[in-house]
Amino acid sequence: MDIGSFFLFLAACVPSAATGALFPPGAWYRTLRKPRWTPPDRVFSLAWTVLYLLMAAAAARASGFRGAETGLALWALQMTFNTLWTPVFFGLHRMALALGVLAVLWVAVAATTLAFLQVDRWAAGMLLPCFAWVSFSLALNLAVVRLNPGPHRQVAQADCGAPES
Repeated sequence: MDIGSFFLFLAACVPSAATGALFPPGAWYRTLRKPRWTPPDRVFSLAWTVLYLLMAAAAARASGFRGAETGLALWALQMTFNTLWTPVFFGLHRMALALGVLAVLWVAVAATTLAFLQVDRWAAGMLLPCFAWVSFSLALNLAVVRLNPGPHRQVAQADCGAPES
């Protein structure tokens, strides 16, 4: 694996990682009903730090092999949907739409893993923790949607003193 490629792919993870700072969970999220198996908030940032390092390493490793183009395109797609989820869920408070984004992300991570497997099993293996975490996140997002039927955007606006629309 070329270290320059690693840092290039790691830089490509920055926009997705930055959404966590731009759209923190906040008071709205704390008011939601969540399943007992929801991890503490600090676990998410730690998990994603490790996952971004692994995703960058996987892409950098795969990029050194002939035939990696499809896998790298899928990697870019998964990063796009990864970047979308946080603003949709925490920014717009659209939990069901975020669930759809996460479902597409799950498919993209699975497809990327399979495409990387065609060129290098180590690159594919580095994506398995991401696939596991996104699977867990999909189940968690679904549980939160089920536990919180109805509109929650108005609650968040009322908490902030903004007029309801």
